[in-house]
Amino acid sequence: MDNVIKIDSNHSVALFAPDQAALRQAAETGFRTIVNFRTAEEKQDVSPAEEHRIVEKAGLNYLHFPVAADELDNEMVDDFRRYLDDLAGPILLHCASGKRAGAMTLMALAADKGMDGAEALELGHKTGIDLSDEKIGQFVKAYADKKANV
Repeated sequence: MDNVIKIDSNHSVALFAPDQAALRQAAETGFRTIVNFRTAEEKQDVSPAEEHRIVEKAGLNYLHFPVAADELDNEMVDDFRRYLDDLAGPILLHCASGKRAGAMTLMALAADKGMDGAEALELGHKTGIDLSDEKIGQFVKAYADKKANV
């Protein structure tokens, strides 16, 4: 799939909001779960309910975990990490642009692997999700540092 960043063998981030064709293509390319971080308030071509239907019809698992960047907090990330542990991979995670999906994925991986904030942001940078100049990147760094006890 085009415009998809592979962070590791189990987690990829779409830099776009998938339409029906892209969701079907995700199934054809081997993804087993789709995670949608878009909120209900966002303008969407495919609603979360319709996306859920399309994804399940394609034989995939689906998680709608809405995240508004300005409402992001540590508890929300911790809740997501608990869900992520139970999802079948490989997983395609998306929002509208990949920033929230990338941030949530980087924070989850950092906490699970003991990476500090600088390492989490570097992983994002190396894989193509550069959040270092983004406000959400500051949150990623602080969250990872806290989990790594830096």
